[in-house]
Amino acid sequence: MRNVKRVLLALFVLLLVLAILAFVLENQQSVSLLFLGWAGPQLPVSLVVVLALLVGMVIGPMLGWFLGRAARATRKRLV
Repeated sequence: MRNVKRVLLALFVLLLVLAILAFVLENQQSVSLLFLGWAGPQLPVSLVVVLALLVGMVIGPMLGWFLGRAARATRKRLV
């Protein structure tokens, strides 16, 4: 049973890597983002999307932790 789980996990990881590789190879055209008058450098679309994903993966949990902490502090004051 453990071997079946390992094989399925390896297959899932391999498919995920192949999907990411296909995404990167298919999105090589360069774009320049413009935000509040600031123009970013020319970067491939795939790099922009991956960077946005990574920034969201860092900011999301931090924001959840901060808001949860503020809510706990508010509940503490009410009690």
